[in-house]
Parts: sequence; C-alpha cells; structure tokens
Amino acid sequence: MLIGIDGNEANVENRVGVNVYAFELLRSIWRLQKEWSSRHKLIVYLKNPPLRDMPAETESFKYNVIPAKGLWIITKLMPALFRGTTRPHVFFTPSHYVPPFAPMPRICSIMDLGYLEFSEQFRKTDYWQLKLWSAWSILVSKAVIAISNSTKQDIVRHYPFAAGKVHVTHLGYDEKRFNTKINKEDVRRVRQKYTIVGDYILFLSALKPSKNVEGLIKAFASISASNKLVIAGKKGWLYSSIFELVKELELENRVIFTDYVAEKDKGPLISGAKVFILPSFWEGFGLDALNAMACGIPVVVSRVGSLPEVVANAAILVDPYKIESIKEALSKVLSMNKIEYNKLVAKGLSRVKNFSWEKTARQTLEILFK
Repeated sequence: MLIGIDGNEANVENRVGVNVYAFELLRSIWRLQKEWSSRHKLIVYLKNPPLRDMPAETESFKYNVIPAKGLWIITKLMPALFRGTTRPHVFFTPSHYVPPFAPMPRICSIMDLGYLEFSEQFRKTDYWQLKLWSAWSILVSKAVIAISNSTKQDIVRHYPFAAGKVHVTHLGYDEKRFNTKINKEDVRRVRQKYTIVGDYILFLSALKPSKNVEGLIKAFASISASNKLVIAGKKGWLYSSIFELVKELELENRVIFTDYVAEKDKGPLISGAKVFILPSFWEGFGLDALNAMACGIPVVVSRVGSLPEVVANAAILVDPYKIESIKEALSKVLSMNKIEYNKLVAKGLSRVKNFSWEKTARQTLEILFK
C-alpha cells in the first residue's frame, strides 16, 4: 500500500503547534519502518526541499518536492495526485486542509474547533479559511483524526455526520528533550540568554487571544514582586494589547517576553521555572503542559477544552474567565512547602507515562493502513 502525506506543516524552521505535531509524527512513523516497510511505502509531498532535520529518505520513505508558492495544495498538489504516475492509495494531511478533490481516499487531522466558538478572536481571512476548508475536509475524508477526546466531541457536535469516522490519537512528548535530568548548565545558559533572574512563572505558547495572556498578566500583577513572569512564544495575531497591558500595569521590570523559543531552549526554559501555566480559553491538546510535567514542573491549566483530559489529576485547574482563580492557583503553587510541591511534581511525572510520540504514530498508522 502506498501512502501519500502532505509534509509541509512539518517542514518549517520555527515549529509550533501543528508543526510540532506533524514533524514528530513523521519522525516517529519513520522510526517504525521495520514494522511496516515490507508491506507499505510512504511518499511525503513538499513544496520546498526537506530541511536537514526532516527524516532521511529510505527505500520505503520518499519525498516528492513540487516547488510552488501561494495556493500550493490547489495549484500543484491536486494536479500531481490526479496526473502522477505513482498514485497513492490513500492521502493523509496532518492538518485541517486536505486537497479539496483527489482520486483517492483522504484522511485529515483536526487540532480543535475553537474558531467556531470564538470567531471574534481570529482575523476574518483566517476564520473563513479554517471554517470552510475544515468543514470540507471533515466531509470528504474517509477518516478524521482528532488529537483529543475534547476535539472529537466538538467535531461530532458541529458535524454529526462524522460521528462514525472520528478517531482520537493523543499527542506525545520527546523524553530525550523533556525530562528531569536537563543539564543545569543549559538552564543557566537559557536564563542568561533571556535575562531571567530569580524565580519565574512560565507561559509558553503563541501570543494570541485564545491563550488568555492578558488574563494571566492581570492575575500576576497582584502576586509577590519576588517572582517574574516569562511569556515565551512567537507573536500570533491581535497581540499588541498584551504589551500595552504590561505597560499600563507598570510590570515592565517583572514581565519578560522572549519571542519564539528555539526547540533546543524549550526544555531548559521549562526546567528552570517554578511553575508552568496555560490559562487558555480553549486548547486542542496543550502540548507544552505535557512537556512541563515531563520536566518535573508543577502545572496550572484551564479547566476547559482538552486540558483536563491531558493533565487529569496531575495539575491545578483554573477558570480562565476569573482572574482571581488564576491568581489563587499560582499563589498556591508558589507558597507550597517542599513536600506538597514534590507531590504535585510526582503526579505529573506519573501522568506523562501515558503519552508518547511512538504511541501516536502507531495509532495513526493503524488508521492509514485500514
């Protein structure tokens, strides 16, 4: 069986969210070749040559680079699937955007449907592209992969016809990069790089309205001045009000913005934190909350979307709409004695044993090979 995969989400320099998912999934599928290469082959379609850290080509894992800009899926990928001499038996897109038309069955992955609930938090062009193309992808795909049960429930609620074809494959974490044995010199290096002195609370995600960064800043404003708040992540959209709020509350000396954090710095940055927080209004999964637990850092997350599903009883849950709830949770962790703190850490370390990228890859391959 020949599987076609759109690898463009993975083939980017600065990976976040769906890029990390696509990259780790491809890499884990590649690592499992001994189990499937005697019966199956994969072709990964790209618009640019594969980056150096992308999986290497093998007899059963090949790239098909079709250069183009703009609407690549429409103008290049679709014609290639119809006219190509080597035609996949099934085509998988690890994102919301499958080729609208194709001569073979398609499978897509859906991260979340938050844009349907919070349309005002998206630029109009992004909103309509997500809404229309995602709906079409869910309609035409023979199988739909959701990255959490929460996302699956949302898909079925909005698109009841899809109930029988939605499969859940939870995400994983890289235990070589996120663990309790991260070198202290690396932690020190990252602290110096971003000029972080003393204890800090860490937020790590894209800066956009759905992440509730403004709510976090307001809660942080009344927390002990001995703590810093590190807001790490690249600018998404509608982010300017975040910086304005920091100035308005006169927190410039206590809030540190790092912008995008390179993959090699993520583990040390998390490992050096006193507590990790993700107070989002919704999340399809919350990957860095998992990474933080794997690093032995207490986690505070919203009690909405997939986050309770991911952390179970191994984190403190907050109401993202109540500033006081966020403040109380952070204050609770910061004031814990060593025994209480270590108990919460132990719960997180136990919880992450349920997740791995290998597990994600195996479940995905099972769906692709059906």
